[in-house]
Amino acid sequence: MSDTTVDLGPQARVVARLADAVRDDQLGLPTPCPDYAVRELLGHLVGLAAGLRAAGRKESAGTATDPGATLPELGPDWRAALPEALDELVATWRAPAAWQGMTRAGGLDLPGAVAGLVTADELVVHGWDLARATGQAYAPDEAALKAAHGLLAPAAPGEGGEGGDGLFGPVVPVPAGASLLDRVIGLAGRDPAWTP
Repeated sequence: MSDTTVDLGPQARVVARLADAVRDDQLGLPTPCPDYAVRELLGHLVGLAAGLRAAGRKESAGTATDPGATLPELGPDWRAALPEALDELVATWRAPAAWQGMTRAGGLDLPGAVAGLVTADELVVHGWDLARATGQAYAPDEAALKAAHGLLAPAAPGEGGEGGDGLFGPVVPVPAGASLLDRVIGLAGRDPAWTP
């Protein structure tokens, strides 16, 4: 896993396009994220981009807090803030040093390479969340999707059927032959068939 690096740019662009298409009247819609409406999901994306950028830079500020400790707030400037935060995140994780050594994210100490895969996973899964909640088509970047699977699958007992707890909570079983995206979504604790 430590030799794996991923260009997060293509997946960040997917997320930015999805966010750009969100209408103001969709901000209160439910999402597959428990307790998050679209508004909170977008706020979470802004916050995680900043926090995981700090993790890539090995900065402790902003990365010591559990991201689930409070409900994310969406600032009035989010339409400009999110793409900017995503661009900075991508630039940070393009530096080889981001993937090396140890860092801190979400209140946890972890290897930089793992933090990079967590970043890919967050962008893939929350991109799916946003697309599902707002009725948009979703085609994640293949490299980021494979990185997310590589992070989630080893931590999940009985991937694809037996359930149990994965890295981020209970795994949702998916049918044999499910797409890689559906497998990742199930491993992330979401039902790939979720609709608002």
